[in-house]
Amino acid sequence: MASFSSSAKAEVCRDFPPDAVSAAAECFGCLLFGNSFRFDGIRLITESREFGKMLPKLFRKAFGFGFDQQPDKDAAGKLVFQITDEKKLGIIMETFGFSPEDTLSLHINLPVVEDESSKAYFLRGAFLSGGSVTDPEKGYHMELTTTHQSVARECDALIREVLGFAPKTAGRGGSRVLYLKQSERISDFLTYLGAPVAAMGIMEARLEKELNNRVNRCCNCDDANTSKVVDAAQEQLAAIRCLRSSGQLEQLPPKLQLAAKAREENPEAALVELAAMMEPPITKPAMSHRLRRLIELAKETQI
Repeated sequence: MASFSSSAKAEVCRDFPPDAVSAAAECFGCLLFGNSFRFDGIRLITESREFGKMLPKLFRKAFGFGFDQQPDKDAAGKLVFQITDEKKLGIIMETFGFSPEDTLSLHINLPVVEDESSKAYFLRGAFLSGGSVTDPEKGYHMELTTTHQSVARECDALIREVLGFAPKTAGRGGSRVLYLKQSERISDFLTYLGAPVAAMGIMEARLEKELNNRVNRCCNCDDANTSKVVDAAQEQLAAIRCLRSSGQLEQLPPKLQLAAKAREENPEAALVELAAMMEPPITKPAMSHRLRRLIELAKETQI
């Protein structure tokens, strides 16, 4: 069975970029959050079968050529894609504004993600290549991982710009991780990437947890109330036994004797039920008052 993260990526892959500019922006996200993006070679590794199927088409759409090495269609395990041809590497680097004459310091070249559509496709590529999202049944956690410090910093600003909130960041080995832990923000991010079904799965899991918590709280409250009722009834029954053994019960006013009889015959009944048994029926507070009076009288006999 596919993981939640794999299903989310499969959903994102269903929306293929409509033009070369959008495809290039998505490739840029893939490369900056991928395994290796250097002048001497590019390597992307994924376990997502859908992403693996899409990658060759994506690079052909963006650059007009494919990978020099790629896995067979039926390959199992991790899928590895590589470009080592110098001419291809030069075209890719030039597309993203990197020159071999300069010291390569990878960053998000803003002209590549200038319009709103390109921003979305860039983040889609980042998620497909370096992202993951936890099954919401287990917890809320989504992350993007890159080995480039400046890319993490600039991506943080990009997410803030397009979604109105920023992820938290942390170091992990030699990488930087941008992560979200709030269900609403993860859902918003997935929706933005084009995975509304996965986003709905996050919110449904949250609502189910909230409902279960509410039910548990109600059950605990009911248990507490039931315990109080039982304790009160036991105190009332003890008082009635005390009054009977001392011979005082038969000397009490008829209303108190009737209340004592009703409680003895119905030890588990609530006050409202006992009140309805009186002749004539009385209110719950009135019934409570009669039972408290029995307890007070019993205590007086023990002084």
